[in-house]
Amino acid sequence: MVPRCLTVAGSDSGGGAGIQADLKAFAAAGCHGLSAIVALTAQNTVGVTAVHEVPPAFVLAQLDAVFSDIGVDAAKTGMLFSAEIVEEVAGFFAGHPVPLVVDPVLIATSGARLLRRDAVRALTTRLLPLATVATPNLLEAQELAGFEGPRRDLAEAIAALGPTAVIVTGGHGREAIDHLYSGGEHVEIPVVRHAVAATHGAGCTHSATLAALLARATPLEEAAREAARVASAAVARGFAKLGAGEGPVDVLGLTGVG
Repeated sequence: MVPRCLTVAGSDSGGGAGIQADLKAFAAAGCHGLSAIVALTAQNTVGVTAVHEVPPAFVLAQLDAVFSDIGVDAAKTGMLFSAEIVEEVAGFFAGHPVPLVVDPVLIATSGARLLRRDAVRALTTRLLPLATVATPNLLEAQELAGFEGPRRDLAEAIAALGPTAVIVTGGHGREAIDHLYSGGEHVEIPVVRHAVAATHGAGCTHSATLAALLARATPLEEAAREAARVASAAVARGFAKLGAGEGPVDVLGLTGVG
């Protein structure tokens, strides 16, 4: 049976990030994609102009619907927006444990806040302890850890919040390295950066690919290396001429994912 992978995140009307990016990455990795939408964003390559939150009870209804009928082999969370939604999602996954990738989406590339400040505590205390792996970028890792420092130290600080493993991704900062911390071991995964103005959705593509590979029972380090490769290659193939800002990545043009 085809692996089933769920994204719990926001919708990007520009089609570059959020559930749109996740579903494309799931398909590229050979998984059937499911979604529970927590917010609608009015968004393009330049920025986010409005956010409409989905009622938390309806988020729960979506989760109930897909788990009760289709089933889920792995899941990922992205933009969750509010403390109420974080609490609802965490409560559900506490009772429905599956391999879970938590991508702590805090701020859009354009600067728009995608997780309210009062929701960060709910994320760190309720959701991160349920994560198989958390995948913050460097800036998100610094906010979650509460300090600026090497990825190694940030990963350890975030792991102390409860996730089984942490990957501090390499899209920001001077070093192009994904830093994986799991089971007390540190692994540095080199990432190829491309001078292409098409990075919109790269983080979503990374975490969604990772979740899809976990749904296929791929070992974590192998899955982390492949997710890094796929996200980088999707930027290289990205649509730089779409829109006035950073264009969307292209994961569907890749072959042999996984």
